[in-house]
Amino acid sequence: MPVNTPRWSRRHAVVGLGVAGAAGLLAGPARAAARVLTPRQTEGPFYPARLPVDSDADLVQVAGRPGRARGTVAYVTGKVVDPAGRPIGGARVEIWQCDASGVYHHPGDRRGPADPNFQGYGRAVAAADGSYRFRTIRPVPYPGRTPHIHFKISGPGFEGLTTQMYVAGEPGNRGDFVLNSIRDPIVRRSVIVPLVSADDLEPGALRCAFTIVVGRNAG
Repeated sequence: MPVNTPRWSRRHAVVGLGVAGAAGLLAGPARAAARVLTPRQTEGPFYPARLPVDSDADLVQVAGRPGRARGTVAYVTGKVVDPAGRPIGGARVEIWQCDASGVYHHPGDRRGPADPNFQGYGRAVAAADGSYRFRTIRPVPYPGRTPHIHFKISGPGFEGLTTQMYVAGEPGNRGDFVLNSIRDPIVRRSVIVPLVSADDLEPGALRCAFTIVVGRNAG
């Protein structure tokens, strides 16, 4: 059951393998932390001013362009669940991030032209088991921020959430003001994930699993 209806058949199969590969990651620490609500984080100034025509779950390849995004491919997979660990199927999951040079596809980012072969934004709908998947690039730092990916989760029956995902082991994590605004260390660790090799999916690629825990609406 696809998360989106991608235009790419081979990659669709590959990303499906990414979800299966991430299951092992989810079975350990992420499941243990499933009752910790994912903390809210600032949306930041670079949510797309206008959503790109190509807004699917593969940010590495833009429809109609022969080139591929610069940077290391990363398969970002996970689940949207409630505090009891029950999956939330049908949740809309959006991500956005800067390109490999640290530039967002946004008119307010004047640090240079963004990579035209990087989509910069993608969206997916969680499957019945809560799973989602994206093919993107490894996030990179830019002045003042450690590597991160922005997430926005919305849909009926639960509280909408905007948050950010961070990479384990990044030296910039210690000084990042947004990440460290999360005072509780257990909650802070819930948004920091390890990136591991995904050579079995794509040579040189990485993958991670990010569980997103949202609160159910009352009533």
